[in-house]
Amino acid sequence: MVYPKLPTYKDILPSDFLDKLSYEKRKDIWIKNTTSNGNHVYVAENNEGKIVGFICGGKRETNQVKDSGDLTAIYILENSQRMGIGKKLIKELFFKFEELGFKTIFVEVLEDNKSRYFYEAFGAELLKTEKIKMAGAELNLLVYEWKDISPVLL
Repeated sequence: MVYPKLPTYKDILPSDFLDKLSYEKRKDIWIKNTTSNGNHVYVAENNEGKIVGFICGGKRETNQVKDSGDLTAIYILENSQRMGIGKKLIKELFFKFEELGFKTIFVEVLEDNKSRYFYEAFGAELLKTEKIKMAGAELNLLVYEWKDISPVLL
């Protein structure tokens, strides 16, 4: 499940940028992400054993929020969304973060990415907005924070 062009970004990032993404580049990035010490990855499978979603996170050297966990990415195939998979994945990662002693969690998301509403629904609060340049476009990067993860773990 290493999609070079995730549908999530088709209306956010320029199409010429997305067209240049390759499976090989994305595969290399994900191999690095999933094998790096301190990164935690969980996958969701359907009844046929096919991966339909994933979540990953850990502690970055340059965390937006000091001494916190970083929810790096979550993705669920469109036809598997709204089935509780995201909730299960986020709980698993947050249990791991709690085990590691993180009291707060943060996530960065582009302003036009609808997943921000998923984070808000699970109690994340907007911490700050930053202007960034990505793919030749100026975009707003939203930084959300969970100051208390206990409600997510229920």
